[in-house]
Amino acid sequence: MKIFFIYPNAGSQVGFNYGVSHIAAVLAKAGHQVTFWQLCEDLAPLPSQDEFIARIKQETPDLLAFSVVTNQWNYTRQLAAWARQSLSIPIVCGGVHGLVGGREILETGLFDYIFRGECEEAFPDFIERLSSGQSIREVPNLGFIDNGTIKINPVGPLPDLQQLPFKDYTIMDFQKLIDVKKGWVGLMASRGCPFSCTYCFNHKMVAAYRHDLKCSFKELGYIRQFRVDQIINEIKFLLKNYHHIKTFIFDDDLFTFDKAYIKEFCREYKKTCNLPFVVNAHVKFFDDEVAAHLKSANCTVVKFGVESGSEKIRKSVLNRHMTNDDIIQAIRMVNDAGMHSSVFIIIGFPHETRQDVFDTLRLLGQARPGRFRWTFFFPYPGTKAHQISLDGGFIDIQKMDSLQNFTDESCLEFGAEHNLLLKKIGRIMPWFVNAYSGLPVADFYCQKVDNLLNMDETDWNRIAPTLAQEDKTLSQHFAQEGLSHYAIKYNPFMGVISDYFLNEKSK
Repeated sequence: MKIFFIYPNAGSQVGFNYGVSHIAAVLAKAGHQVTFWQLCEDLAPLPSQDEFIARIKQETPDLLAFSVVTNQWNYTRQLAAWARQSLSIPIVCGGVHGLVGGREILETGLFDYIFRGECEEAFPDFIERLSSGQSIREVPNLGFIDNGTIKINPVGPLPDLQQLPFKDYTIMDFQKLIDVKKGWVGLMASRGCPFSCTYCFNHKMVAAYRHDLKCSFKELGYIRQFRVDQIINEIKFLLKNYHHIKTFIFDDDLFTFDKAYIKEFCREYKKTCNLPFVVNAHVKFFDDEVAAHLKSANCTVVKFGVESGSEKIRKSVLNRHMTNDDIIQAIRMVNDAGMHSSVFIIIGFPHETRQDVFDTLRLLGQARPGRFRWTFFFPYPGTKAHQISLDGGFIDIQKMDSLQNFTDESCLEFGAEHNLLLKKIGRIMPWFVNAYSGLPVADFYCQKVDNLLNMDETDWNRIAPTLAQEDKTLSQHFAQEGLSHYAIKYNPFMGVISDYFLNEKSK
């Protein structure tokens, strides 16, 4: 069979689809043909209806398969409606949204099948059965409509990562992805996370698998790793076959989970190449020894999920049990090892007060990470945080349905005053962090922030579009004065310390 994968990625940063690349490799090994189309403005203009249908007909697939995250569901639904009007082939939906919204997807009548969870084994089994005329009714992970009734099959065991074939990079223009991402190439050495943060998809995934397989978390084996030699061979392949690679970024939920693995990886990595790499860590799974190993192999950036500087919000809303001292200490260890620390920040949580938001800004000012990336909270359906938001009456359903990303605005409703506060901080967070940083520029930014906070909505809407350029101008001025400060760099929702980006520029 010929399977045409569609990856809607509109209105968001261009991403790499790890799941489809692995499934494509399994399908190719079984003799099937796979093509792939990533719809993202960073790669090419989004297609019109006629262009979309023309491309599908050009590919002549036997089956159309969408890989979808929740933020892309509305766009996916539109694309599927176009396809349904013009084509008679089966249409499938998988990806994260297949697990959290399987019934909703099938109820639209636009999709013949949905797939839940990790499907490197289940989806090829489905294709084999479909192509040979066998029954697909008992395929694990599958959902479909049977005589007007939605049938959702239990998931099968999680794939053994070490038995998966090498990812298929040939289905996409991977060189273009590298160039668009300015030489940053994503890898994954593991899957799974030991934590159950309420806003994250992991706890929903674990709950579904434990329910269907009737097992404990330990028996599930949710946290899995590729062998170090598999990752090293993949790196060698990429360096041999593609150009302009500048940095490898490991997108594992928690790269620093296994200290022995880190030690082995770092030893083998520095035998292979000297390119910088970036990892995700957790403040509870990080120490000076881990920092030393990472630094020795040329890890340059270590990222932590901080989310909120309010210990109250972290405990009562997010189920993240760490102290501000834990966070500050982890950032210090990264900085002391000569690496660049990065933290993820979210604003606009349910039950978050003005004080909680400013606790986050104060923590950033005190900890002084190398950079921070901020977003608005998005209540993913099926997560505990979604239920918390729903129970509190915070969700603006219409706005939530219209959002393609979680960087532009919040879909929660807090009232006019708090909504405006979030808009201000979400537009120009580096100014607020500078004001609490204790840096020589702090007093200047205190005044700037006070001016912003005193603006009503009309004045704010007038000045908001000019702030990015003003931030750039101020940053240039302070750089000339030799004064450390945070400024917006690399994308509109990232604040970076000037010591880093000025040093990078000088190289």
